[in-house]
Amino acid sequence: MDPLRLPAPLTLDAVERLFEVRLLDLVHAAAQVHRAHHDPHEVQCSALLSIKTGACPEDCGYCPQSAHHGTAVGREALLDTEQVLGAARRARAAGADRFCMGAAWREVRDGRELDRVCEMVAGVKALGLETCATLGMLTPAQAARLRAAGLDYYNHNLDTSRAYYGEIIHTRTYDDRLRTLAAVREAGLAVCCGGIVGLGEAPADRAALLFELARLDPPPESVPINALVPVAGTPLGDRPRVGWDEIVRTVAVARLLMPRARVRLSAGRQELGEAAQALCHLAGANSIFLGERLLTTGNPEPEADAALLARLGLRPREAAADAPA
Repeated sequence: MDPLRLPAPLTLDAVERLFEVRLLDLVHAAAQVHRAHHDPHEVQCSALLSIKTGACPEDCGYCPQSAHHGTAVGREALLDTEQVLGAARRARAAGADRFCMGAAWREVRDGRELDRVCEMVAGVKALGLETCATLGMLTPAQAARLRAAGLDYYNHNLDTSRAYYGEIIHTRTYDDRLRTLAAVREAGLAVCCGGIVGLGEAPADRAALLFELARLDPPPESVPINALVPVAGTPLGDRPRVGWDEIVRTVAVARLLMPRARVRLSAGRQELGEAAQALCHLAGANSIFLGERLLTTGNPEPEADAALLARLGLRPREAAADAPA
């Protein structure tokens, strides 16, 4: 049986077999699928801003913003809308076409908190940018309010497999996350959902995560692939960095399973190196974050990103042509 020929309906065994394919054969197959569904020379560029930092009540083992961990990340209040809009204008000028806002909350609260986020979303949307938010868990009514304010995407990662999830997070269940994704879909929002490689999981857990994403109906429009960036003071602070080949392999499998999605190289890209990033783009990654920081972790300098994309013959996706000044 050819492991690159996926059955319908998809099975977990078939996904596990993809992770065993020789790397260059896998990249070649993923590149063909990528070119069949996307402009291979285009990269969607997002920017990410932490609009409320630190003191999160969740205990995610990888996160320096958790109140459960002793890290150097302090508590900061929700930003003013004008601060957010200023950052969005700078991101647009730097080439981003989507602006993502992240808050260290277990869930967004109705009232002033949600009102202010909706104001931010509406303001960013008025700048001609696609809008994305990650605010923790949502109810269907909250998702509908955000959609009405102009939100395009909602990010809510599954992080890892259902089987391994309890090793990393104890304050929110896997089904809690799936319920939020269902609320996002019900509101008509596009889904941004992916995971993290390097948490200590086995290849079977990576296969199970991507299988879970691929069988969502419909699959996510945006799939961020993160490499763990170990942070001192977190339970995973002493984890060794994952090998570049494991990131390339995960990107390639994601592309094969979700041909129409934007597969994004996210956290850990700075440590990946340019050659491995190039392989990821060949394997189907067609989205990145621009800017020096991703919430609280580092990201490549904008000049370095521009130079790498130019060397690879890649160009940023153009923002809306009618974007206001």
